[in-house]
Amino acid sequence: MQVASFDRPKQEEITRLTDEHRALKARLRELDKHISLTSAEQVERAQLKKMKLRTKEKLLRLQQN
Repeated sequence: MQVASFDRPKQEEITRLTDEHRALKARLRELDKHISLTSAEQVERAQLKKMKLRTKEKLLRLQQN
């Protein structure tokens, strides 16, 4: 299926956000493999979870429009 030229920026943003979401999810999985986390890792994990949620919300908004 060919994407109309006016939809291309939207599709590129969806692709970028999907890639970002995937990378955040992968890093969270790495952290979840640890038996215990350092203070810095705990902060990173919390930040990653928030970023992942914001990314998912942006994706959903784009896909609904």
